[in-house]
Amino acid sequence: METHDPLEQTELTFLLGMAFQLVLSEFVSRLDAAGYADLRPMHGLVFQVLHGSGATSSELAEQLGVTKQAAGQIIDDLERRGYVERRPHPAGGRRKLVVLTDKALKHLAVAGQILHELEAQLTKQLHEVGRQVPRAELAAVIRTLAGGSIPPLRPVW
Repeated sequence: METHDPLEQTELTFLLGMAFQLVLSEFVSRLDAAGYADLRPMHGLVFQVLHGSGATSSELAEQLGVTKQAAGQIIDDLERRGYVERRPHPAGGRRKLVVLTDKALKHLAVAGQILHELEAQLTKQLHEVGRQVPRAELAAVIRTLAGGSIPPLRPVW
């Protein structure tokens, strides 16, 4: 199907960035409406790192690509708001393990549901105009650029 949409002639980085920005903005709006206006996309990245067995603040900093001080500030903020807690590290010593609370796990469940609904809506709308979500193409771009070493999504935007 040939189209004359000028966006198709735009640089790939702009198209990827704009698509990400629009999807993320809609996702955040829906999360805000669900009662999570106190959280930002950065917090979702933190929750993804901590989900499961948790992490130390140093491990969190490394995964997010931020300083240890910045990771500590994020943890302090989320701890004050009841989304994370520090526990003694299983290996002992002075290290602390940062883990998600039930409040954070509930947020992740709501966010997951919202994300699935948003993707389903987008898939339906694209299908109605003879298009599909370019998941395979985007995965191929990532594999081509990153090979077998897929980097974590980091808040560099």
